[in-house]
Amino acid sequence: MCRHLAYLGPPRSLAELLTTPPHSLYEQAWTPRHQAGGTVNADGFGIGWYPPGDGAGPVRYRRAVPVWADANLPGLAGLLHSGAVLAAVRSATPGCGLDESASAPFALGRWLFSLNGRIDRWEHLPADLGEVPTSAELLGIEGRCDAALVWLLLARRLVAGESAGAALAELVPRIAAVRPTARLNLLLTDGHTVTATRHGDSLWYRPADTDQGADTDQAADEGQAGDAVPADDADPADDADPADRDSDGAKLIVASEPVPGQPGWREVPDHSLLRASRTSATVEPLPPHATGPPPRPAP
Repeated sequence: MCRHLAYLGPPRSLAELLTTPPHSLYEQAWTPRHQAGGTVNADGFGIGWYPPGDGAGPVRYRRAVPVWADANLPGLAGLLHSGAVLAAVRSATPGCGLDESASAPFALGRWLFSLNGRIDRWEHLPADLGEVPTSAELLGIEGRCDAALVWLLLARRLVAGESAGAALAELVPRIAAVRPTARLNLLLTDGHTVTATRHGDSLWYRPADTDQGADTDQAADEGQAGDAVPADDADPADDADPADRDSDGAKLIVASEPVPGQPGWREVPDHSLLRASRTSATVEPLPPHATGPPPRPAP
């Protein structure tokens, strides 16, 4: 299991997003509150961010040590700024590699990806799905872990031209059909949109309308309307302070766990798909589990 977070909005320091807020992602490495499996995320961490202003692809900083053991991170996090970030702290699935190549985020072009979850017998998953990787795909896989394998399957769909929302909505139910106990919280961004699934663990989001005082039903990824989650789905344990409202432009945060005392957090229902941008967010149910996943030929 893991904890992860994505941010889209005005450029902020990585420290403002990841280390200094109450119950930050940094703190969730050792004291997660909503995590469905495991009690600590000490098997590595990773941060991916898009440098502001130049249109460059993402940059990553990944380590195999617990996030609190990296003496360089506080200085880097205070110095670096970005308007698009994806970060994760890791608790490794048994049998997975423990080097930094197995730490999210994984990358392809402008895409960054993270898995918060666990897949038993993940080594056999492609064969069970009828999607055996080619030798070139296996040689190019980033790490030896369930997350990297799911990223291979998802990236294959993105390269073939599927949208992020369609690819996640098709892949997660197919995996769940052959691995009923799998936890499959997937988080994907291209620096402009965030697409995520909740299946088996916690997921929250704080949308732009927190600041603007208006709801939206426009889908971020494919322009399709979904079921908006009402604003009163905020964590009842959090005492929202009306004065704590951001005023520096539209923004979006998607995270495994909300920030206590911060208004506007909404919980994504289990087995749901979230599609969002800086200015809109929709939540819709994922399709039912497939009953007999058909083989998909390698590209």
